[in-house]
Amino acid sequence: MTTSSLLEQRVIARIEREGPLSFAEYMRMVLYDPENGYYTAGLPRIGWSGDYFTSGDLGSFFAHCLGRQLYQMWEELGRPQPFRVWEQGAGRGELEQEVRASLQEERPEFAAALSYRSLDLQRGEDALSGETLQQLRQQEGEPQVILANELVDAFPVHLVEVHQGQLYEIYVDVDKGRLQAIAAAPSTPAVVGYLDRYCPRWRSFPDGWRAEINLAALRWVELQASLLRRGFLLVIDYGDRASQLYHRSRLRGTLLCYYQHRINEQPLMRPGEQDITAHVNFSALIDEGRRHGLRRRLFTTQRAWLERMGIFEELEGLRRTHFAAADQERASDRGQIALLRWYNLRQQVLALTDPAGLGNFKVLIMRR
Repeated sequence: MTTSSLLEQRVIARIEREGPLSFAEYMRMVLYDPENGYYTAGLPRIGWSGDYFTSGDLGSFFAHCLGRQLYQMWEELGRPQPFRVWEQGAGRGELEQEVRASLQEERPEFAAALSYRSLDLQRGEDALSGETLQQLRQQEGEPQVILANELVDAFPVHLVEVHQGQLYEIYVDVDKGRLQAIAAAPSTPAVVGYLDRYCPRWRSFPDGWRAEINLAALRWVELQASLLRRGFLLVIDYGDRASQLYHRSRLRGTLLCYYQHRINEQPLMRPGEQDITAHVNFSALIDEGRRHGLRRRLFTTQRAWLERMGIFEELEGLRRTHFAAADQERASDRGQIALLRWYNLRQQVLALTDPAGLGNFKVLIMRR
């Protein structure tokens, strides 16, 4: 029996025992089940051999820019020794390796002070577990930077739908042995309160209008604020302000599934074998951070942030120092090889900064 069918049977058995599950609880099971969850089963998920790729998979430019950002934070905090960075949802830890390698060359004194911790989700929802992170804080000391690169989009979300000015929540039920979606009253007043706050005009929206409510992200921000005595929270993810996410023209919300680099909108298919994500409401992160003592320092696009961190200057510097033959010896084999390699590097930067793709990811920095 496949991982998908094993997990589906477990979901079905729970529904038959307890009744329909909120979509948030279903998403939690299929992503974080200790044995067969999408993030916990130990299979490759990121990169060209997985289901999706991140900015860190497109060469080393992203890591170099992150290293420069961390250096600026270290300077601003008075060069603490050690300088603790916790990356949550770090996957294979390759971003840490790239950051360290670049800093050893560019900023050796900072590299010596850097204590970089890659924290993954192998034991379930570690990023939402206050106990896990508080224990780490007691053992190693307080972090100065908490980094979440494409993490918050994977937190379980409640799905809601509007019908005749009323709000309904989407649940997962079973019919004739198959999973199906049904609509019923919201599972908690917090779901309605969240939408009232970030989309007060939802009652006038057309029937069938759907959106995601990420209550877990609020708990996560509260936890990060409790871990930071003096430092920064750096969040990079796809999403936007609430006014853009919860718009009457966005009829089906933002929930998407990724399987072998293909996108679909069928989250009840292949439980545990496909990623399920939703865009991040950065307005909620900013508001919750402020509520717990974090001040917004920066909110911008990934393109603008990478430009601010010198990605185009780095690219041009490489052209002058490593690929001069692409201009000076273009007619030769050596020049043509240099030109092809240069085009490959340029394409990496273009992909990272594409306003229609990764470049439209958002970068949020908050500080205590």
